[in-house]
Amino acid sequence: MLDQFQQYLLKDGRVKDNDIPYYIKWISDCYSYINEQVEHRLSSEQKQQFFKHLAESQEDWQVKQADYALRLYDFFISSQQKEPSTDTHKVNNEWDIIEDKARRVLSLRNRSFRTEKSYISWLRQFRGFVGTKKPQGLAGVDLQNFIVNLAVERKLSVSTQNQALNAIVFVYRYVLNINVESSIDAVKAKSKRSLPIVLTVGETEQIFEKMSGVQRLMAMLTYGFGLRIAECLGLRIRDIDLEQGIVILQAGKGGNDRRTVLPERLKDDLIQHIAQVRLIYESDREQNIRGVYLPDAPYKKHQDAGKEWDWFWLFPSQNFSVDPRTLIVRRHHMHPASLQRAFKAAVQKAGIAKKQVSVHTLRHSFATHLLESGYDIRTIQELLGHKNLQTTMIYTHVSSKNILSVKSPLDK
Repeated sequence: MLDQFQQYLLKDGRVKDNDIPYYIKWISDCYSYINEQVEHRLSSEQKQQFFKHLAESQEDWQVKQADYALRLYDFFISSQQKEPSTDTHKVNNEWDIIEDKARRVLSLRNRSFRTEKSYISWLRQFRGFVGTKKPQGLAGVDLQNFIVNLAVERKLSVSTQNQALNAIVFVYRYVLNINVESSIDAVKAKSKRSLPIVLTVGETEQIFEKMSGVQRLMAMLTYGFGLRIAECLGLRIRDIDLEQGIVILQAGKGGNDRRTVLPERLKDDLIQHIAQVRLIYESDREQNIRGVYLPDAPYKKHQDAGKEWDWFWLFPSQNFSVDPRTLIVRRHHMHPASLQRAFKAAVQKAGIAKKQVSVHTLRHSFATHLLESGYDIRTIQELLGHKNLQTTMIYTHVSSKNILSVKSPLDK
């Protein structure tokens, strides 16, 4: 089996020829230490036992090389094994049932339609990977092999691997009721976090000056509130409290409500904009158009709540569209492409094209500029809606201000 694996590595070309003997050695040493036949697949516990033993006498980079070698070998063995023949039609029906159940669970957990599409796409790819295997016959090793395949064969990025992992783990936990806790850490790819690109205050103003209309207002709100683009587009009339000067974001990313500041500079613009939106709302009521989409909780309490003014979109689309989940024709909020196109054009007109910026850059700039103005990191964490302080701490690396007010001993 090891000879075949060696030929596989030579043919595949992913490992340097000079390194292949070391890969074979790590696999041979591992199986000898575990006292297992090389034709058999090892569990995560067996591998961790070997790595612990290896770390006592080898360098850290050698342990990592051994880990990668065993991952490749595990994938190689799984690709060589043949699944027993099954009733393909029956298995396909079982997978279709799993997909339908996954959609229902995602909807019950208030996941966005965008998340649902992503998760179902990964579920279908996973289904194709495991072949004729029945859903209830899946185990943690199938998840491991799938993620390894994404990394080794398809060469997908770390972020994409983790996206796929989250989707399949969701299905394992909430649809199949299979415990895969021990498999998650074994396959979770570690990403090297890059610093966000940030605009200066002057550059931000230059971009706004090149924008107009509702797109300009959306861009300024995104920066002024520190919003994600989906949060900006999903704002409703009830979320804006002009009197108190706050914005209440209902169940944003992660399903948590939060408050953020309303810029005084935008109050007059919002008053005028809301008056225009009111005309669209009244037109819909006169035409007896179905109410806007609602989260599950208020919809269950009052079925006609979608027709109420408070729940209407702050940035409604000019056209009606078909709700992809219910197939109901109703008015949705504006499409993100509208803001993205206008922002990109403004960036080019402002001569800032040398920076790889997007609408999301406004959120990064909001956090960085607050930090540079002296606001504490905990306050910024709350305004951004970050669960983990470490996520917010990244802005300390791009801030131009010495937030610690540290003086070098040389200056003394």
